[in-house]
Amino acid sequence: MTTIVMTGGTSGLGLVAAGRLASTPGVRLLLGGRRPGPDGVDVLPLDLARLDDVRRFAAAVGSRVGDDGIEALVLNAGLALRSADTRTADGFETTFAVNHLAHYLLVRLLTPRLAPHAVVVLTTSGTHDPAEKAPIRPPRHAEARLLADPALDPDRDPAPRRAGQHAYTASKLCAVLTARGLAARGVTAYAYDPGPTPGTGLSRDYSPAMRLAWSVLGGPTGRLLPRLSRPADAGATLADLALGRAAPPADGSYARLRRGALTWADPSDLARDDAVRDRLWADSAGLLGLTT
Repeated sequence: MTTIVMTGGTSGLGLVAAGRLASTPGVRLLLGGRRPGPDGVDVLPLDLARLDDVRRFAAAVGSRVGDDGIEALVLNAGLALRSADTRTADGFETTFAVNHLAHYLLVRLLTPRLAPHAVVVLTTSGTHDPAEKAPIRPPRHAEARLLADPALDPDRDPAPRRAGQHAYTASKLCAVLTARGLAARGVTAYAYDPGPTPGTGLSRDYSPAMRLAWSVLGGPTGRLLPRLSRPADAGATLADLALGRAAPPADGSYARLRRGALTWADPSDLARDDAVRDRLWADSAGLLGLTT
């Protein structure tokens, strides 16, 4: 029996991926979330905005994992907010806490449960790379303490909307850096960019106009724009990465879905900086009271 643990599998491309994983013979899916997942899949309670909830989820997973361990850990959940002004119960900026810090904690807690040849997949975004020229603010840094409390950032954008965009793209930079941090510690890990994927729950905190536009693009209209990904394609590819059906080149760790095809590329210059990678790992551990 292959055990796969997943976050972000109750809506959007994650729901597609979870359904594909759950229907694969010999796979047991342990899904964390706050609402029902695919039919027949038990969802263990998990609120990524509460770190105690992450710890409880990790303990619940640990009690259910057999001697063979976890074969794949899929960290797909995420959100995008209109500002960087909200805080979690633990006092951290919400986007950073949910998209990065909770997943970092979860992977640290579950690493001892990983099978010898396990894979970790973290969903990222091409918006982490300024070279992609996305229509939102690219990340200026991956400084955990400034992302946890943007009020400390001397270069924070005073416009709430742009500050919120930076919080999102920086959190996706953190996903790539975390994958590289795991790889540096001997864990097979991929950062997966599904490309712009309308029709998912990521737009739930957008303005009404933006939600409408994103919804329209998620329908037949969006299929006319080859740059956009369909949730069905993005979710199926995420599942294939978890199942080992999408083999990377020897040095590949950053996967991108473009025009329905999976490619392996280099992430941004900042994402390839080993000093930035190691500082994020250590500072994230410090925020959580973990050793490095």
